[in-house]
Amino acid sequence: MFIPLHDANSLRHIRAQYVTIAIIAINVAVFLLTGFNGQQALIADALGYGYVPSVVHDINELTPDLVRVPEELTYVTYAFMHGDLMHLGGNMLFLWVFGDNVEDALGHIKYVIFYLACAAAGAWLHGFMDPASETPLIGASGAVAGIVAAYLLLHPRVKVWVLALGRIPLRIPAFIPLLLWIGLQVFMFLASGEDEVSWAAHLGGIAAGALLLLVLRRPGV
Repeated sequence: MFIPLHDANSLRHIRAQYVTIAIIAINVAVFLLTGFNGQQALIADALGYGYVPSVVHDINELTPDLVRVPEELTYVTYAFMHGDLMHLGGNMLFLWVFGDNVEDALGHIKYVIFYLACAAAGAWLHGFMDPASETPLIGASGAVAGIVAAYLLLHPRVKVWVLALGRIPLRIPAFIPLLLWIGLQVFMFLASGEDEVSWAAHLGGIAAGALLLLVLRRPGV
C-alpha cells in the first residue's frame, strides 16, 4: 500500500530515541541469532518464543524440548521474532519512521511500557479470536500498529515522505497514509479467513496504542 520513508518531525522533549534504537537493535540481533539456523530450528524457536494460542489457553502443551520461556512471557517475546528479512525490515522501517516521536511524547520509560503493552494486546486479541490455533504468532506488527495509532493521534498533519504503491514518492500529511493503513487492517480483519497475517493482532495493537497514549502521554502533549 505504502512504504514510509521519512517525516519532518523533530524531537522536542528527548535528546534521542534511545529506546526505539534499542528495540530495533534487539530485533535485528534476535533475527541474526535465529533466522539462519535452518527451517526446523526457526520453527522450534517460533514455537518456543512465539505466542501459541492453544498453549496459552491450555488446550495443547509444548514438548519440553520446545519450551523456551514461561508461556505468559510469550505475550511479549513473540514480538521480537521474525520469520524472514522482509517481515523484519517492514516492521523496523515503520518503527524507525514513527517510533521516535511517540517515544518523545511519552518519555523513555513509559514508551517501553507502551510498546510491550501494545504487543501484548495484539497477542491477546489474536488468541481471543482463535484460541485453538496451534500456529505461533511472531513479529512486531502488533506493537508497531500501536505506534502507528499513537503517531496518527499525535501528529496527523505532519508531512511524511512515502512510496505510494511501492514506487511513487509523495510528501503528504500523515493522516492520509496512516488512516488508509488502519482502514486496510480493519477491512482485512473483516474480509479475510485463514491468513498468514494476523489482522487481529494488528487491531489489538491499534486499539491499545490509541488508549494507552491518552493515559501515558506527557502533560500538555
